[in-house]
Amino acid sequence: MPRAVDGTKRKDRRKKILDQAKGYYGRRSTNHRIAKDAVAKAGQYAYRGRKERKRDFRKLWIARISAAVQAEGLNYSQFMHGLKLAEIEINRKALSNMAIEDKAAFSSLVSQVKGVLAN
Repeated sequence: MPRAVDGTKRKDRRKKILDQAKGYYGRRSTNHRIAKDAVAKAGQYAYRGRKERKRDFRKLWIARISAAVQAEGLNYSQFMHGLKLAEIEINRKALSNMAIEDKAAFSSLVSQVKGVLAN
C-alpha cells in the first residue's frame, strides 16, 4: 500500500505548527521544519516567562513599598517585621497598591507599625 504524503492528518499537524508560528521572521513562519523548532523554543520561553512574571511582580511590589516606607522614616525590613509583630496580615500586592492609591491609609498603617516597634 502506498504511503500517504498529502493526507489531511499530516496537513492539519503542519498547519497547527505554522499557525502558532504566525508573525515569526523569515522562514520561521513559512517553513514547517524551521517553524517546528521556533515554536518549540517559544514554548520554552513562555513556560519560563510565566515563572519569571511572578518574581518580577514581587520585586516591583517590594520596591514600591520600600520607597513609600522610606518617605515615612522606616526601611522595608523594619516595616515588614513590624507588620508581623502587630499581627497585620496583608500581602505585598495590596500594600503596594495602598501606597500608591491611598496614602493616608498607608501612613496610618506605618504609624501603627512604628508604635509596635517602639514597644
